[in-house]
Amino acid sequence: MSLIYPYPALIPGRLIKRYKRFLADIELVTGEVITAHCPNTGPMTGVCVVDSLVQVSRSDNPKRKLPYTWEMIQLGSTWVGTNTAMPNRVIKLALQQKLLPELASRYSTIRSEVAYGKDQKSRIDFLLTGDDAQPAIYVEVKSVTLSTDNLALFPDTVTTRGQKHLRELMDLVPETKAVMLYFINRGDCDIFAPSDRCDPKYGELLRQAVDQGVEVLPYRFEINPQGISCLGLADFLSSEPLAK
Repeated sequence: MSLIYPYPALIPGRLIKRYKRFLADIELVTGEVITAHCPNTGPMTGVCVVDSLVQVSRSDNPKRKLPYTWEMIQLGSTWVGTNTAMPNRVIKLALQQKLLPELASRYSTIRSEVAYGKDQKSRIDFLLTGDDAQPAIYVEVKSVTLSTDNLALFPDTVTTRGQKHLRELMDLVPETKAVMLYFINRGDCDIFAPSDRCDPKYGELLRQAVDQGVEVLPYRFEINPQGISCLGLADFLSSEPLAK
């Protein structure tokens, strides 16, 4: 299993606390306590576990206020990605290398952050285009970290922004292709579903989007300190199973 994205040398440590959303205090293996940037605006439900092993990267950019970035956390034997900027970076590499079979034959050009929607104030993560005979493909990417056993769930809180994205994707079909790509940021889940308990409206909209022709691609990714690799598609459930 080859790496799509190899990490630079990461530094191990232990999570002390996360606070003010964007900050995390971490004790490195050297004993030094640092404050790292936490590039995740969400609650990180089930993922932000104090005393867990983590990995951070370090930037040499002198203009950065916080040189360290919190990249991943180990839960049990599984590493979970915590850097929400990473999924788009990895997906772009995968698209460039045509590593996603469900999309590989359907485009020749990749554009990022393209304005779209009725008011053109939103930006799609990726716009894929080919020859005139092929419709353009709009791809929105979401990072998924919440899980129950082997079931990955999105979102982990109410997301009005995510709801807006689904509505905008629905507005694109059937004139063009619209894809909701879920980046499952952990390798221990092989099933995906919307988290109806966290955001019932999002689940309702996702089912509506599927009915209207939006394509759902929940891709599984293995995360470890060496890098990130793709494990293929997870099974898609249109609603979260009821708790036993």
